[in-house]
Amino acid sequence: MFSRSWRQLSRRYSQAVTFRTNEYSPTQHNEKQEGLFYTMKPELCKQLFSHGGFPKSFMQQTKTFTETAVMVRQPALDLISCIKANGEKGSGKSLTLAHVLHYAHEDGYLIVHVPWVSEWLRRVPRHKEMSNSQTREGFVDLPLDAAAWLIHFKSQNQTLLKSENLKVSKEYVWSKREKTEAGSPLHMLVEHGINRVKYACDVIDVLIDEIKLMSNNKQCKTFVAIDGFNSFFYPLTRLNTPTKKAVKPEEVTLTTSFLKLTLNDWTNAVIVVTADQLAVPDDHQESFLPRYLLYKKGFDHLDPFVPIEVGRYNEKEFQSCVAYYRDRLWLRGPAEVETELKFTSACNPYRFMEQCAPL
Repeated sequence: MFSRSWRQLSRRYSQAVTFRTNEYSPTQHNEKQEGLFYTMKPELCKQLFSHGGFPKSFMQQTKTFTETAVMVRQPALDLISCIKANGEKGSGKSLTLAHVLHYAHEDGYLIVHVPWVSEWLRRVPRHKEMSNSQTREGFVDLPLDAAAWLIHFKSQNQTLLKSENLKVSKEYVWSKREKTEAGSPLHMLVEHGINRVKYACDVIDVLIDEIKLMSNNKQCKTFVAIDGFNSFFYPLTRLNTPTKKAVKPEEVTLTTSFLKLTLNDWTNAVIVVTADQLAVPDDHQESFLPRYLLYKKGFDHLDPFVPIEVGRYNEKEFQSCVAYYRDRLWLRGPAEVETELKFTSACNPYRFMEQCAPL
């Protein structure tokens, strides 16, 4: 009995050595940690991802495993100095983006993060949350979504927003009684959009202008991360006006604001976006390549960019994930099961996770 317990303990220890890294800061990650898992602190996850950024299936997994562990993969290491990610669905683009977001946080970037564009444009029809823009004729606002995003922005940048260097460059008048004066701290602009939801979309638009100006002036360095960016260029949304008129992506004020953010007309910033098959309907998922998912309009909008494909697990990553799942009791059974799962999942990270669930 003792020898069996000792063997099990030894096995768990050997697994802990082979699939984990003790280097918890992405700023220190390199090829030595490739294929290994690192654990994010709960307070960091709450700050960066409490309002989105992790896939729902991964969030459920973190609750089951009682920890948030992310694998260090080569695309994430490449993305630290590159600009764009693509890959087939389920290959890990969102988690790669989360890894790089952690890096940006550690390195002192002002983070502008959209967790999932389709949440605004394609999730469900939401007539009650829409309103005609008061400042841009022919456009529609999504005020509740905009206010929720401002809360997300405030949470991710709570430390930097306290800086006295980040101030509004000019006066913004919202109504006869409401205005944000020139020289006001940037956090006051954000708070206004949160507290006065009807102005949230307009606040985001001017916030983006201010961020670009501050980056150009070297007051901050900015990290832009947008997941499912190609959803901005799919011809249709699932939004309809009260008169049943279909709303196009370019008619949504949030679209124009964030497309303005991804232009190459400013400096001192890094822009990372993902092109994802899951961001668009099934009839436009034949290819995961950027030119197909972004259409010509989106491709030209980003050009020039550096594409980074987030591929399936390589052998080292797959074995590391197997060891981690066994450690978390997500995968059980003899070693032969691993070979079968490797074949049936084709080393696709999401498919592998799903197939392990009932085991």
